[in-house]
Amino acid sequence: MIKQIGSCFLALLMIAPPLLADDKKEAERLQNCGSVLKEIMDIPDDIPSDLIDKAECIIVYPSVLKAAFVIGGSYGRGAMTCRSGEHFTGPWSAPSMMALEGGSIGFQIGGQATDFVLLVMNPRGARSILKSKVKLGADASAAAGPKGRTASASTDATMRAEVLSYSRSRGLFAGISLEGSTVRPDNDGNERVYKQNVDAEAIIMKGAVAVPPPAQQMIAYLNRKSPKNTSDPNSLKE
Repeated sequence: MIKQIGSCFLALLMIAPPLLADDKKEAERLQNCGSVLKEIMDIPDDIPSDLIDKAECIIVYPSVLKAAFVIGGSYGRGAMTCRSGEHFTGPWSAPSMMALEGGSIGFQIGGQATDFVLLVMNPRGARSILKSKVKLGADASAAAGPKGRTASASTDATMRAEVLSYSRSRGLFAGISLEGSTVRPDNDGNERVYKQNVDAEAIIMKGAVAVPPPAQQMIAYLNRKSPKNTSDPNSLKE
């Protein structure tokens, strides 16, 4: 019996380091999401502030590598936060971990690490992404996001898109088309962050969990920089 207990204890010790490493990776990922978002939002000529004020949700994928899309089945990972409440008008929510997969993205970002920021511009797009895998350009309309201090010069097609996407590589910032790529909740990542089996809808729509410490700076920053949803009230009607 003592030998069996000792064997079980040894097995637990062998499992613990990988689990702790995974937890650390998720914490670092949330911190990197916050850093990327702050750096980009602090420059008005990158993402127009009036577009951020109209967005229902923001998804950040830090340091995505081309190799991740060339070697089969790999993907970039980041986090998504939305304005809370039924109509996305409350404070920014605790984040759900998210995955970004394949499509034509691998041919566009080159060999260097690239940061991606996606603005989800209406409730339908937000709810679709929170529920399951969404293919940009098919399940949700998508467009390269406009740059500049305002979005007044943007085309009608861009302003009708459910998702506006941006990238930053080697310090260069641009709107980029991610059509053909997919975004989805990373439920394994959520379980590691929140230490329970909780899905993206419960995290963001139901407020089932508190903002974890690694994301508190990012969420506080968003609540300070964009506290109010200024989107057209008619867009809330579905």
